[in-house]
Amino acid sequence: MKHFLSLQDIDSLPDWVNEAITLKKDPYQYKKMGQGKTICLLFFNNSLRTRLSTQKAAMHLGMEVMVMNFGNEGWALEYEDGTIMDQGTSEHIREAAQVVSQYADIVAIRAFAGLKDKAKDEAEEVLNGFAKFASIPIVNMESSTAHPLQALADAITLAENKTKDKPKVVLSWAPHPKALPHAVANSFVTLMKGQEVEFIIAHPEGYELNPQITEGCQIETDQEKALEDADFVYVKNWSSYSEYGQVLSKDSGWMMTKEKLGNAKFMHCLPVRRNVVVEDAVLNGNQSLVIQQANNRTYSAQIILKKLLEKL
Repeated sequence: MKHFLSLQDIDSLPDWVNEAITLKKDPYQYKKMGQGKTICLLFFNNSLRTRLSTQKAAMHLGMEVMVMNFGNEGWALEYEDGTIMDQGTSEHIREAAQVVSQYADIVAIRAFAGLKDKAKDEAEEVLNGFAKFASIPIVNMESSTAHPLQALADAITLAENKTKDKPKVVLSWAPHPKALPHAVANSFVTLMKGQEVEFIIAHPEGYELNPQITEGCQIETDQEKALEDADFVYVKNWSSYSEYGQVLSKDSGWMMTKEKLGNAKFMHCLPVRRNVVVEDAVLNGNQSLVIQQANNRTYSAQIILKKLLEKL
């Protein structure tokens, strides 16, 4: 594995999940592996769990960590070749990626979708630009279209909590006042398509995700029907894909409640807007796995960094 850009870079998900669960029992067992190595975390967008968990994972492996909030502290980057840079951009990705490669052994990048230009977002110009021009491994800490670190943490959480060989898992859209990206939902769908689960995506009409990603999935516009006999319910908002980046509905009837959840376990990547996306009774109850998911972010990052360090 040269980079970790998507779930497709995982050669055996069950093996990685089992190894991550083992790492949780003794997080510092490979501390010598990263000694003398540096990871640079570049944030083009805000973060809590991703930043702290990835730093913690690197520390478990003995690495030094450098963090830069690129959106506020770095020069505005240009990504297109041949551009006459006489406008707002000050540095080209070609130089930036090569320079960062001299300062670190691994670089991890977080850069959200702009939700204005679908083609531009799907081109993943930040992530792919660094992957093209950097000479060190790249880790995706959430890009325009994918959040594989979160999906791997979700896989760990599901493995730790499932009580049957083929659980029913529902990904349910929820209302939100802002237009949100598709990255978490995309990666969770991709994850579920490779699992032994009964999987359903529930959302109002108009909120279909990228059909190339959801191909073969069962999709339901009746939330209550989708939730029947669910074992796990993953709730997440996303904006429209067909009317790209638009908020078509804020229907509060799609908020997750304790009554609708039934006996299922509740999952969400956080942060979450209480009593908009999900009611307090769910988050405060013993069926919520959100804190465990957040904890597993450390070990999803750690297993990825371990795999990359083994190749250095």
